Amino acid sequence: IEQGKFAAILGGSGSGKTTMMRLITGQLRPSSGKVLVNGEDLAQFSAQKMQAHRRNMGVLFQHGALFTDLSVEENIMFPMRELTKLPPEVMRDLAVLKLNAVGLHGVEKLMPSELSGGMARRVALARTIALDPQLMLFDEPVTGLDPISLGVIAHLIHRVTKALRSTSVMVTHDVDSIFDILDRFLIVDNQKIAFEGNIEEISNLKNNPLEELFKMRQKD
Repeated sequence: IEQGKFAAILGGSGSGKTTMMRLITGQLRPSSGKVLVNGEDLAQFSAQKMQAHRRNMGVLFQHGALFTDLSVEENIMFPMRELTKLPPEVMRDLAVLKLNAVGLHGVEKLMPSELSGGMARRVALARTIALDPQLMLFDEPVTGLDPISLGVIAHLIHRVTKALRSTSVMVTHDVDSIFDILDRFLIVDNQKIAFEGNIEEISNLKNNPLEELFKMRQKD
């Protein structure tokens, strides 16, 4: 995936999508082959180099995965505490800036239980961009949201990734909601990448898994 591009990983349950994400984050090491980031093999990274890799990476988990016992502010500050030595007052200021970036104001002291589903997902996005990562991973980021919140989150993801010029990878089943922000598609089947290409290439694919979506868009 080229730097600054946005790719979606598509595939059925058990096809290997989540495994690919775990390989990219370094949670799993490949039993064969290589995982290359900026031309370097993650399997050869030292602990220090792996930490630097993760410092430069943001992950938006399915359903947000906020820490329920931490406030909004503390959730966003969590990666800063773990991966930097910034003073607390700087981390608090950055947390406010990241909340502003996702359109939330004055919610720093709220707890996750006090947030709507859409707000919680925006807070999770603010935490994802806390350290201005150059690699962003999204695991089903719009699952469970109502249509309005879904559109808002998709728009915000597009805006912040372009602002940061991040390389982004998304695992999703809801392609329609994020179709217009994608540059590439990767279709995983039977633990292999069965197809990789852009919108034009996938539209010409035989047995296209997105065929119905293309038909609907052509009608519109």
